[in-house]
Amino acid sequence: MSRGKKLDLFIGADIDDGWKEVQTPRKSIVSDEILEPAKHFLHFKKEKRRGKTVTLVGPFQVPKNDAEAILKTLKKKLGCGGKYSESFMEFQGELKDKLKELLVQENFRFKK
Repeated sequence: MSRGKKLDLFIGADIDDGWKEVQTPRKSIVSDEILEPAKHFLHFKKEKRRGKTVTLVGPFQVPKNDAEAILKTLKKKLGCGGKYSESFMEFQGELKDKLKELLVQENFRFKK
């Protein structure tokens, strides 16, 4: 191998020859349709973040202001932290059973 030659990266490459930026579609579809609580079919997810358990529940199809109001009351009743993002509510800790009872009282339904 000769050590005298360098690699030339600009050999005939023209970026303007029909190259496009690849747009990948979203993995989850967020619906703009607003449903009443009795028509929701929510499900739970459990994730680990920085070694701690996080409970996710959703997808909620209510206006963001209403979802944040529901989240605020649930956090207060459960005594934990959380946030609302992309139609899912995130709660700190493993709270599936307590959370399900509170959401059933608010007339939400769950997948079996």
